[in-house]
Amino acid sequence: MDTPPQDDRAYTSVGPDSADGQPGGPLDQQHYDELRSAKTRRSKIDFAAGVATFNGWSLGIFAVLSALFLPLSFSLQGLLITAGLAVVAYHEFKGRRLLRLLDAQGPRLLGYNQIGLGVVIVGYSLWSLIAELAGPGAYAQTIEEHPELAQVLGSTDGLVRLITVLVYGTIIALTVPYQALMAWFYFSRAKHLHTYISQTPAWVSDLERAAA
Repeated sequence: MDTPPQDDRAYTSVGPDSADGQPGGPLDQQHYDELRSAKTRRSKIDFAAGVATFNGWSLGIFAVLSALFLPLSFSLQGLLITAGLAVVAYHEFKGRRLLRLLDAQGPRLLGYNQIGLGVVIVGYSLWSLIAELAGPGAYAQTIEEHPELAQVLGSTDGLVRLITVLVYGTIIALTVPYQALMAWFYFSRAKHLHTYISQTPAWVSDLERAAA
């Protein structure tokens, strides 16, 4: 029995011809142009996702280090700061994932997460300041536990308190504007995300979500 002839049209792909004259792939030149344009529009979103990745890993490392030292000098203050860092790190990675999925909740989550991080840092600093100024202070506690150090250190309680105020006061003064700037940065990605979705063909958005 003779084999029926095959229809070459079934194997013809839509797309520009290759250099040897054979049919190209399933995408034509217009498709490639749309992919390149989408990549350009998405650059600011990808940059924010990269920032979130860096922040997430940095905060996660600090949380792990804090947890490792926690058993050595356990305190409620240390436990709360460790938990706070871990929660913020988790949400940083979650927000990054939402950004890569082109989800409008991503910029909001990351923005509020930075505000939360600011609250953790400022709260810790205020707690330390109040404990030093309202209580006996770290110097007095050290002398109480090791009286022999009084002769060596002398009366430096006032200096210790001054240094504590300067250190934590500086942390608060720097944290508030920096975290506000970071929150604004993430919140402002919402408009870029909206622009990307409105100007990008749905098939391109779906393709990038699948590759995220």
